Amino acid sequence: MGVNIDESLTTGTHGIYTFRAQGSIYHSIGSLLPNENCRPRYMQMWIVDTDHDIDNRLHENPELRRELLLKIQNILDQHNPFVHVFRQIGKCQDIPNCRLIIRQQKPNEHQYSLPTTSQVAAVIVDNECQETLSNRDITIQGIGGNLISIQDVVGYYDPLQYPLLLPYGTYGWDLNSRNINGTRLTCLNYYAYMLQIRENSPSLILRGGRLLQQYVVDNYVKIETQRLRWIRSNQRDIRSELYKGLKDCLHGGENNAGNIGTKIILPSSFGGSPRDMYQRYQDAMTFVQTYGKPDIMLTMTCNPNWNEIKNQLLPGQSPQDRPDLITRIFRAKFEEFKKDIMDRGVLGKVRSYSYVIEYQKRGLPHVHMLVIFENNDKLCTPDHFDSIVRAEIPSQTEEPNLHKAVVHHMIHGPCGSINPNCPCMVNGKCKKKFPKPFVEYTSRGNDSYPLYRRREGGQVSIPHHNDVFIDNGWVVPYNPWLLLKYDCHINVEVCGGIKCVKYIYKYIHKGLDRVALELRNGQHCDEIQLRGWKVDLCA
Repeated sequence: MGVNIDESLTTGTHGIYTFRAQGSIYHSIGSLLPNENCRPRYMQMWIVDTDHDIDNRLHENPELRRELLLKIQNILDQHNPFVHVFRQIGKCQDIPNCRLIIRQQKPNEHQYSLPTTSQVAAVIVDNECQETLSNRDITIQGIGGNLISIQDVVGYYDPLQYPLLLPYGTYGWDLNSRNINGTRLTCLNYYAYMLQIRENSPSLILRGGRLLQQYVVDNYVKIETQRLRWIRSNQRDIRSELYKGLKDCLHGGENNAGNIGTKIILPSSFGGSPRDMYQRYQDAMTFVQTYGKPDIMLTMTCNPNWNEIKNQLLPGQSPQDRPDLITRIFRAKFEEFKKDIMDRGVLGKVRSYSYVIEYQKRGLPHVHMLVIFENNDKLCTPDHFDSIVRAEIPSQTEEPNLHKAVVHHMIHGPCGSINPNCPCMVNGKCKKKFPKPFVEYTSRGNDSYPLYRRREGGQVSIPHHNDVFIDNGWVVPYNPWLLLKYDCHINVEVCGGIKCVKYIYKYIHKGLDRVALELRNGQHCDEIQLRGWKVDLCA
């Protein structure tokens, strides 16, 4: 897992990860010793030239305040029991210098696409080794050379990993944690408690910025790891024999009878597992078989500028600094969105629905939803399409609020010659086929998907691109009522077939997100040998 520190290996100066011999990945901060004739930087200030670490930090960032740095240093030095021990690391020698390079893959290999936004993510080694479940810990090397492993299930893992978030060395969750009633406290409940917003009780953790993101990802991995460990050691309890039969083996291409019954099963109750996704896909196809094809597909994306988010941000914070707040507000908005669609029937009386929430490589959560209407509310003619979906920029004088929302949320790209580096561009063309052609009336296309009315004329400039003018060909189809109420990107499409079911569950066909990494030794470079060091990782 990508959230560990191994001081016996130390870390490289060119990345935030380093390898151990068995193939695990460790979180790191930087080289422990500075290069020759260079002043200490970052973590090196705790170990080298500690008498001038405040001056060295001010050299790195002149905007830092000396009095604030002194307060932080005094708190850590006087109250954190781990700091004075950590300073002894400067006596270690023979620190290797390695670097880890993330390589971009071919554009058509979507599993290896790099994230489009700046974010913190966990990285899991894709191999058959069980180290990622059993040895995710902090390894400390003492002055005498002996190694001490601090597992992630003990209370002082958190203060060692996050000294700035827990400056007093406050213990985190461990296997013996109890609530006020004496009941065992689960890992999930503990960290949910730590991330709560409380009035008149400011939380240092929620002020952590990027460090908060790492804290959230780290402990989410800890929660999932606990679940995986339980699944591995309780195969009999999850009735894994139901999955170990002849049918599963034949489906997997197994032709050796000695291997039947030996596999470790990840059940469908584990969210995001292949069985979970496949089961959901089958459920959705069952709805289609019973009630017919979906009538509409909706895509709702979180708006980081919602007032509910901006009003809860602490001074100096941006929405990106608060993934907990974004997730919480988006969930509340989506619950209200479901009530509008299913209970209140704002688009029609709903008979069945299915949805998937995605976070991967996009920075903001968004949901894909398929809706099947009752027979009396089926969308049968272009007039029915126009009653729900629009694909034009409204008049600024007649509908000023809707005009502003459409221009801000429902404009694709722009891409093509205007922006050839847009993520939707493949081989010089937009894979979404924007800009769309102008048509006077809505009609069914050759593939049964409608061609929405897009009349020519009415160019407008778009926010942050005053020199770029767009027209109705760039508008993503929307519903005016939903767009005005939720003030975010809500794409509404009339479905022409059942391929949309496969689209929202595409991850069972595409596979998990991956990244290719290459480990290099900074002191020796063999370009032929380096070809054998490429490692596939699974995020």
